[in-house]
Amino acid sequence: MRKSKTTREKWFEHALCDAGQIIFALLFFGIWIADSFFLKYTTQLNDIVPALIRKPIGIMLLCLSAYCAWSGLRIVFGEVRESPSVIRKGVFGIVRHPIYLSEVLLYLGLFMLNMSLAAGVVLLGAAAFLYYLSKYEEKLLLKRFGDGYRSYMREVGMWSPRLRRK
Repeated sequence: MRKSKTTREKWFEHALCDAGQIIFALLFFGIWIADSFFLKYTTQLNDIVPALIRKPIGIMLLCLSAYCAWSGLRIVFGEVRESPSVIRKGVFGIVRHPIYLSEVLLYLGLFMLNMSLAAGVVLLGAAAFLYYLSKYEEKLLLKRFGDGYRSYMREVGMWSPRLRRK
């Protein structure tokens, strides 16, 4: 069942959000697996960056990705709110878009485990797409929540934590 425009706006979601994320995921995983394990056309960085450095960084990024996704999804879909409001608790108090960030961290973590430059290009495209979605959704959230969301934007970074609050 497709979401109507009013339902999408209610959920602050772009019409291409789900399809775009699925396309980028399939592209990334397909290219990363094919190039990393079979073709090996663009994996020269694996010879330059030692596995002793790549693997622990990749595993840490994957763990951070899992935490952001699990925590963010649990807060958004696991809790009942009486009225719509800006979510500032948990991981949403650290970054404004933890679920999109988790997707980028997943791709980056896999990239670090086995550096396929072709998959890296898809990673950059996916990150740009998710940034576009974040900006689109923030326009809707500003329209819906006004100064409350504007204040949240000043206090919490989009994808990286703010060390000092503005």
